[in-house]
Amino acid sequence: MIAAPSAYPTEAQFGAAEQALAGQAGADAQALARIRAALRVRADSEVNLVVPGRAANPDNVKRIEQLLGQARFDQLFPVRHINYTYTNFLRGAAKFPAYCDNYSDGRNADAICRKLLATSFAHFTQETGANWPALTPSTARTYSEHNNPVLAAMPQNEAIPTYKQALWYLRESGYSEGSAVGAYQDCFRGAGSSIFSIFYPCAQDAQNRNIDYFGRGSKQLSWNYNYGPFSKSLYGDADVLLDNPGRVADSWLNFASAIWFAVYPQSPKPPMTWVVDGTWVPNAVDLANNMKPGFGATVFIINGGIECGGGGAEKQQVVNRIAAYREFARELGVAIPAEEPLGCAAMRGFQAGSAAATKTYLDKDWGYNPNNPGGVSWACKLVDYQMPFSLANAGDYKQCVDYMFRGQVFWNGTKVIDNTR
Repeated sequence: MIAAPSAYPTEAQFGAAEQALAGQAGADAQALARIRAALRVRADSEVNLVVPGRAANPDNVKRIEQLLGQARFDQLFPVRHINYTYTNFLRGAAKFPAYCDNYSDGRNADAICRKLLATSFAHFTQETGANWPALTPSTARTYSEHNNPVLAAMPQNEAIPTYKQALWYLRESGYSEGSAVGAYQDCFRGAGSSIFSIFYPCAQDAQNRNIDYFGRGSKQLSWNYNYGPFSKSLYGDADVLLDNPGRVADSWLNFASAIWFAVYPQSPKPPMTWVVDGTWVPNAVDLANNMKPGFGATVFIINGGIECGGGGAEKQQVVNRIAAYREFARELGVAIPAEEPLGCAAMRGFQAGSAAATKTYLDKDWGYNPNNPGGVSWACKLVDYQMPFSLANAGDYKQCVDYMFRGQVFWNGTKVIDNTR
């Protein structure tokens, strides 16, 4: 980055500008407060103390323990990979207090948590399930990484219901660490590369090969532009997991990645938690696009571009998700209202003007400022589409301005992006 030009904003001015944007009156300012609440995290030092039954566990963890004890967890996931432990699930939830959170406005936190768990588990089934119709406890026990104690007490030769086959895959089928170089990468390759490839860049291994970002964990987190934001949410540093994506499989991050996705707002989409707990209330734009609260909207949030829209019959992936949702809802005592939209074939998506499309991301302000040389604004503005910069993260405003007005990117020794003009 080149030296700051004369009269460039000071640190104090950057802070004041960020505060001014955050303090704008209206719905977007309220949404920003909700987003910041959704993304709050606990320190790893606190998370690592969480174990089942600990009196000092956080409130959201205690709620999960009350609704879903370890024995019940094992019964619902009898063939889970042994790295998907109950403790890891509790720690993943502990990292994000907004998951199974408390409510001060009269909403029933326990009922919301039950429904959120049923929703999450249904998506686990589709994302990580063995989907093996003939899978029996006897067969599962032959795989050491799936031989959980609960299997020994089950009828050995009876097929395990599909919804109980969730969490089979720890890593995406067909991939292993270091064997899938080039998979799921949006790496910077010169002019024309996306801005996300610049701010969530692919790391390299000892052989100078780009590290792979295939699916890992209960949500099968994939692509560097997802590993980067997840890492930034956890640690304030995108590079932590971009440099070591295997941690998403090998630690409690295997559940935290899915829980992060459940609480993470991505304008114009709301987080799944807001769909489940009623925070997202569809407006006229949403209703015109057939976007209504229910399980179907959570499918759209996860994979709407592939599985939803177009009308007609639901795609098989959605049929599978709905079937699992019904089963987990039954297991957890969740009543599914007759009017709840479970599918998403008729949904046209969260679009500009949606109740969830709030101006909280930051992009270059092209406005004219007569007080600066050449009329350069030296400012970023709020937008309702996704960018690497967000007011939800302290300091992102300065990072946006620095890149947009001073940033340079070199590729193979050649300057291919120059934002200093």
